[in-house]
Amino acid sequence: MATVPSVSYSITVRLEVPAGGRAVSQITHVVENAGGIVTALDVNTAAHESLRIDVTIATRDTEHAEAIVAAIEVIEGVRIHKVSDRTFLMHLGGKIEMRSKVPLRTRDELSMAYTPGVARVSLAIARNPEDVRRLTVKRNSVAVVTDGSAVLGLGNIGPQAALPVMEGKAALFKRFADIDAWPICLDTQDTDEIVRTVQILAPAFGGINLEDISAPRCFEVEARLRELLDIPVFHDDQHGTAICVLAALTNALRVVGKDLSAVRIAMAGAGAAGTAILRLLMHAGARNVVVCDYHGAVHRGRDDLDDSLRWIADHTNAEGYDGDLRGAVKGADVFIGVSAPGILTGDDIATMNDDAIVFALANPEPEVSPDDAREHAAVVATGRSDYPNQINNVLAFPGVFRGLLDAQADEVSQGMLLAAAQALAAVVTDDELGPNYIVPSVFHPDVTHAVAASVREAAGGRPRTEA
Repeated sequence: MATVPSVSYSITVRLEVPAGGRAVSQITHVVENAGGIVTALDVNTAAHESLRIDVTIATRDTEHAEAIVAAIEVIEGVRIHKVSDRTFLMHLGGKIEMRSKVPLRTRDELSMAYTPGVARVSLAIARNPEDVRRLTVKRNSVAVVTDGSAVLGLGNIGPQAALPVMEGKAALFKRFADIDAWPICLDTQDTDEIVRTVQILAPAFGGINLEDISAPRCFEVEARLRELLDIPVFHDDQHGTAICVLAALTNALRVVGKDLSAVRIAMAGAGAAGTAILRLLMHAGARNVVVCDYHGAVHRGRDDLDDSLRWIADHTNAEGYDGDLRGAVKGADVFIGVSAPGILTGDDIATMNDDAIVFALANPEPEVSPDDAREHAAVVATGRSDYPNQINNVLAFPGVFRGLLDAQADEVSQGMLLAAAQALAAVVTDDELGPNYIVPSVFHPDVTHAVAASVREAAGGRPRTEA
């Protein structure tokens, strides 16, 4: 639930009010008294005796919106015609569509785009399969694949409920990297079925973006597909998050004048995102890390370690700390949370080293209140858009896939992820860098290009060209 009015819960109320009098000003007053914010007021139609107006209001949640509408309804002379939820309106009929890139205006154009002319192109690909990237949508297409088991912190909501999220991901691919992405929502949560289904769909795509698949199955799905396919497989919940965290941490350490290899890092969360962040941090040079899950610190002496936790225990926590998260945070230089809301307090952050860095990324409620953390830490980042330093995966995945597709890469390596993080960090110049600006805006014009170029170079590819 939002704690302040948000565009995510904005509504537009169509009203009929008397043409004269104080009705319009009363509406604004009533909305504000009820805790809402009027963001727009437009006259739809006007007559001598009445006005029909559309009032757009930011609210906290559905119940708050209903309370505001009820308060408006009792204003004398006001009649409500319709209430529209703007977020639902945006999703009516879906957010993406397929369009032809070529005109089909004449019989000749039809004959070249489809039968009989298309047969020549199909035969050319049959003779030389590598031409499929040059002559089809494969060269610029990504499958966004989910089973709906771990969606946006909503949990296991299934493939149909996951579809709006995957559509949104596809829209972001197009908006930020001009990539044609297709939502593939699978009605199975069986690992073997997921792997086999993606394998037989893969010929139509230049890359696979795994999305919102729960741990630990996501690790096996990714690993097996990477072995089977000759196109890159990228799990955004893991690798996109890791890229953004490393980029943000790189710049946060620049702010406080510390080195990654020397700082002590406490992490909360040993699932998909936490494990990928850890691996990339260590690949970049981190040495002193303690990872905690809901049982406490991960260490070699625990008797509940699966393969993923065993890897963490073998590569971190050299001193064998076996306490809880609060103890791990004490004396740390960096806290990174990808876990659960409200598990730390400002007092816990106060026990960290001077010039501490706090990344509380649980969303929508972080591991520690950002306001409380800012009382004690030098740099604070969250996954939220209403605080500075939002760590958002859209900073990474469009550019990563643009680079992978342009290079015609057949895999994703740690070196490519590191290159992407370094490029993303470098978008923030020395003049811009500060405690409240360690990552660029998702709308920064250089982000996608910089990340794509670095990934393409790491993959050994050449700049994008047209056939």
